[in-house]
Amino acid sequence: MLGVTARFAASREDRVPTFDKGHLEFHTLDMAGGWHSLPGYPPGFREKIIAGELDEAAKRGNRTRLLRIEPGAFSTVPFVHDYWEEVFLLSGDLVVGNDGAGHGGEQFRGYTYAVRPPGVTHGPFRSETGCLLLESHYYI
Repeated sequence: MLGVTARFAASREDRVPTFDKGHLEFHTLDMAGGWHSLPGYPPGFREKIIAGELDEAAKRGNRTRLLRIEPGAFSTVPFVHDYWEEVFLLSGDLVVGNDGAGHGGEQFRGYTYAVRPPGVTHGPFRSETGCLLLESHYYI
């Protein structure tokens, strides 16, 4: 998927793809440590950056992260951002479109995927059993 996006970006005169994340060979991730709370997110949402860096102020870069949503945690308002996002649900359940009290929405289970261009409103989100997401965020 990134190849198609990179070709599209490279064909535009005003954009240059920024996909350099360095070189990382296979290595074991510490799944117990290195998790951080996210500013603007409710309790129970934690991230672990595994590659790259996204500079939202300068609108450049890319990152790959794991996002963990603890059982029963939920967000109350939709999200919107100015970068591309790809999300793969690795494990657990993710409920999309709950209300501000954490009720309702459509439940998804492992091995589901979304790709969103900049400016797309999505969420709110919750998880009944907890979930682990693999996310890529990037500007082109």
